Amino acid sequence: MVGVPDVSADQQTDTNDGSLAAYTTLRLGGPAGTLTVVSDPDEAVTTMRKAAADGRPVLVLAGGSNVVIGDEGFPGTVLLLRTTGIRVVEKADDSVVVRVAAGEPWDDFVSYAVTNGYSGVECLSGIPGSAGATPIQNVGAYGQEVAHTIAAVHAYDREQDSVRVMSPLECAFAYRKSVFKGNERFVVLAVDFRLALSGESAPIRYAELARSLGVEVGDRVPLARARDTVLKLRAGKGMVLDPEDRDTWSVGSFFTNPVVSAEAWATLGLDAPHWPGDDGSVKIPAAWLIEHAGFPKGFAGDGVAISSKHTLALTNRGEGTTTGLLGLARTIRDGVRDRFGIELHPEPVLINCSL
Repeated sequence: MVGVPDVSADQQTDTNDGSLAAYTTLRLGGPAGTLTVVSDPDEAVTTMRKAAADGRPVLVLAGGSNVVIGDEGFPGTVLLLRTTGIRVVEKADDSVVVRVAAGEPWDDFVSYAVTNGYSGVECLSGIPGSAGATPIQNVGAYGQEVAHTIAAVHAYDREQDSVRVMSPLECAFAYRKSVFKGNERFVVLAVDFRLALSGESAPIRYAELARSLGVEVGDRVPLARARDTVLKLRAGKGMVLDPEDRDTWSVGSFFTNPVVSAEAWATLGLDAPHWPGDDGSVKIPAAWLIEHAGFPKGFAGDGVAISSKHTLALTNRGEGTTTGLLGLARTIRDGVRDRFGIELHPEPVLINCSL
């Protein structure tokens, strides 16, 4: 397939209705109707076409780090995307374009970029999941978003039955949003990233990271130093996967930070941390709202709890269910709305369940 890394074909189908919990970082989710594993993008497209011809719904899973699957599972075809591959497709004097297969583990790519002196994604170290998932919600952390570096997204368009190379404009990136999120039309097959040829990081934009590095906002540091510091910060918040640490059995931040107009912010009259947007809007940290609405770290539900390390992470303590997790999420959402009049919205994709 043009524009997609060469990977070997290895497809198998499992119809034993195995639990999808094994394929999500929450370790939650009921059975699949049919489970199909593909390590070749052509096989992924073929599977999608066959499912369409059979009238079966399809759920594409890769890292499973940003999805909440209902306890009843998914009755259609679950496609486990296991394509891998990273290769340079374009090089200039000061930049490089790297094509990454959708199933490639994201942090493996970040490590590759840092090792090779490619700057632009180092502050996104330690984020779980696959490279193909990052454009879907415009993944961001510590002052960087993938939209800053994405040059193109290679996607199968189910509506047109063709593979498209989509520009950043066509991707319609916004805060934790894109044309791909909540849209079954597209299946991401590979992503092109344009990175600077530099041993130093992009300018540090995030105050907490700057403090940890001992530099000013806007300064640059060696790539490896930026990556190591981000990994330590994330680990301290339970945001680096560890099978022995139940605080990491989550989807990361469950709620997005609400964005309100300047007028709404003034009306709220909150003495809360906040960040002004270029359009006059104001972003309020959801963690602050949750804590000040009476939901501290460790606040527990039925087999689930807010992480003991990070207020935005809702975790499965090992005996949880999706029903219990969403019940906790509703309690938090309603409590914040009652206290502040602000509606929190979930960041992960909800499959066969709702909040």
